[in-house]
Amino acid sequence: MAAGVHTLGVISDTHGLVRPEALAALKGVERIVHAGDIGSPDVLEALERVAPVTAVRGNNDRGGWAKKIPETEVVEVGGVSLYLLHDLHELDVEPRAAGFAAVISGHSHQPRLEERDGVLYLNPGSAGPRRFKLPISLARLTVAGKRVQAQLVTLQSFT
Repeated sequence: MAAGVHTLGVISDTHGLVRPEALAALKGVERIVHAGDIGSPDVLEALERVAPVTAVRGNNDRGGWAKKIPETEVVEVGGVSLYLLHDLHELDVEPRAAGFAAVISGHSHQPRLEERDGVLYLNPGSAGPRRFKLPISLARLTVAGKRVQAQLVTLQSFT
């Protein structure tokens, strides 16, 4: 990996399920961010075996283990700031004005990648149990200098 280039794994809505395909797709990242609806502390433990994890609590994360997890988080990577929350509809900051290069969210289970007003908006989709006909997916995020790019990764699993 080139100096100053950082690769993060972005996952969300696991709902207690850690797919082997997800772990394989995250191999080699230096950090994992989980955008909520984790489902159980076992998910975080499994992800920690791949790379350090920063997670936020989703609307389905309840109980003592989940109370320790914040609802929002700021992740600093290579000189850029990423804003992490579960539900994009609850975004309570103006990302560009706050200096965020990207906003990472989950909740909808729909993978989405778009740039608005110079800010990357990323929803990796769901890597947990299949919902409707939505894909099983996650994302890889690359930070190089002030440039942030993401790639959605559809997992080849049909369960």
